Amino acid sequence: MSLPSGFLDELRSRSSLGQVVGRKVIWDARKSNQAKGDLWAPCPFHQEKTASFHVDDRKGFYYCFGCHAKGDAISFVRETENVGFMEAVEILAREAGMEMPARDPRAQAKTDHRAQLIEVMEQAVQFFRLQLATGPAGAARAYLAQRGLDDAVRERWEIGFAPDAWQALWDHLRGKGVAESLILDAGLARPSSKGGRPYDTFRNRIIFPIRDAQGRAIAFGGRAMDPGDHAKYLNSPETALFDKSRSLYNHGPARSAAGKGMPLIVAEGYMDVIALSEAGFGAAVAPLGTAITESQLQLLWRIAPEPLIALDGDTAGLRAAMRLIDLALPLLEAGQSLRFALMPEGMDPDDLLRAKGAGAIQEVLDQAAPMVRLLWQRETEGRNFDSPERKAALDKALRDKILLIRDPSIRAHYGSEIKRLRWDLFSRRGKSRRVPWRGKAPLLTAMPGTKSSLLVAAGDGAQDHMREAVILASAIVTPPVIAEFESELDAMPCSDPEHARLRDLLLDHVEADHETLTREIRDQIGARALENLMALRHVAISPCVRNPGDLDLARMILAEELAKLQARRGLNAEIAEAVEDLSGLADEALTWRLRQAAEARNRAMRNPHEDKTEYDTGENGARINREERGALDSLLERIRDSKPRK
Repeated sequence: MSLPSGFLDELRSRSSLGQVVGRKVIWDARKSNQAKGDLWAPCPFHQEKTASFHVDDRKGFYYCFGCHAKGDAISFVRETENVGFMEAVEILAREAGMEMPARDPRAQAKTDHRAQLIEVMEQAVQFFRLQLATGPAGAARAYLAQRGLDDAVRERWEIGFAPDAWQALWDHLRGKGVAESLILDAGLARPSSKGGRPYDTFRNRIIFPIRDAQGRAIAFGGRAMDPGDHAKYLNSPETALFDKSRSLYNHGPARSAAGKGMPLIVAEGYMDVIALSEAGFGAAVAPLGTAITESQLQLLWRIAPEPLIALDGDTAGLRAAMRLIDLALPLLEAGQSLRFALMPEGMDPDDLLRAKGAGAIQEVLDQAAPMVRLLWQRETEGRNFDSPERKAALDKALRDKILLIRDPSIRAHYGSEIKRLRWDLFSRRGKSRRVPWRGKAPLLTAMPGTKSSLLVAAGDGAQDHMREAVILASAIVTPPVIAEFESELDAMPCSDPEHARLRDLLLDHVEADHETLTREIRDQIGARALENLMALRHVAISPCVRNPGDLDLARMILAEELAKLQARRGLNAEIAEAVEDLSGLADEALTWRLRQAAEARNRAMRNPHEDKTEYDTGENGARINREERGALDSLLERIRDSKPRK
């Protein structure tokens, strides 16, 4: 029925939300301020111990910071009493002492028509259930038994069977006095295009009743028994009761189970939902024959803030996941997202349950990936980014997707995660992409004097070059250390091609001894490369090179030098990203990242093992310990004083 203007406003003003909610909860005395209408309690919509459910009695709204339920007095009554809108209004009006307005005849007729359709649907549910026990349904019962659905399971899920006849249900309902128009309006039969009697929508199919959140039968899903049928699964047509884009299979029971702490799982079909629920995953739902729609996504988020999308482990399942990402990105809010649990290849949840049990499902759910990872996978998997143009195309595609996110905070976090994944892809060198240098042609290398010149020694790039040289030389003279630092060496970008080739050769001969390794370097890269490396001044004076084979010393040097390289390059990367970010929104997170990177770099540069002794330079250019020199000078002075004077 339609309500006169102002009626709902008056009802809300005369109804105390605190009193309405107070019948269902116990207020937290420590957090609540009754005088100001600021009320807190454990949420009645999901199990919790803390008081995260907030009621603003003056404004007449509630919100749960845990499950994000929100609304006013009418929506609270609807959700807690499982009633429709008008029924909730009538309950509140009765409590407030308000008389319901006269019903609009047209609205009343529509409400009465829906009620009649629901009665017809319930009669159809009972007819299909009875048919499953008949002789013609033998093949259907055998199929269900093969899928692990025994009599008790079939009863719980009200599974039925539509006989292989044109008017079986039609004749049954007409025999019960149901009007032809109601049967057609309920979507249970279709008019004949040839002028004959209407025929049943479902024939020779296993029937799954579809109920709304309040438990009312609104539609059916049918699984064909004939392998040659053009549609393996068939849903009821759109009716006054059923809009498949706004409905979910097992909606009501799943909402109750999710409220008790179970994870909300979104599967693809009826059998998956039944199998999951029977295995203990009671909060399982499925869309109805279509890809998940925006309305269904909002329904899912009303049940749980982070549904698990459990799709089949095949190309179609992955494709459905990728489509869902584009739908969900603009709708994301803080604490409201999706995670994706992809089944093993070629399996759906029902297959996995029957093959390996509930533990295997739980393992897949525990490994569910956040949506940003699926977005990254979609844009990068199977593609080659070996040119600046291809990398730029990837950046543009990802940027366009991230811009779809309306929430600025979530958009910033997506950008940060994408940058981290991009850094891992382009800056960390995986073994699968390493191509060892096999040629024996001499390399064009700089002379040792050039490499040690003041020009090269200036700047951070030269420091990187020097550290790389010390790391490589230390590994060459003490080969056992290579295996211990294999992953760090593999991830070390090199400042010039000669260092990169030396590093790759070391990684290709992890188990080699010093003699074998030296021979391989000379054969594959050339003796001059090794001579150039060892002739560098900072390499020649390195303690590890002067003490070849000292494993502990080599470990210490590699650990320190690799840490310094990583810290300095990490700082440079953060600065580069900061420059890019400054063209957009600069915030506190940006300065925090820079400060953290700088501190990490400074910590790495403060070597606890560095020699803190002070030196003087002698007349011959040698370094002299200042303390030892002072002691020597004192001794010489005493000797001079003790000599007899002539």
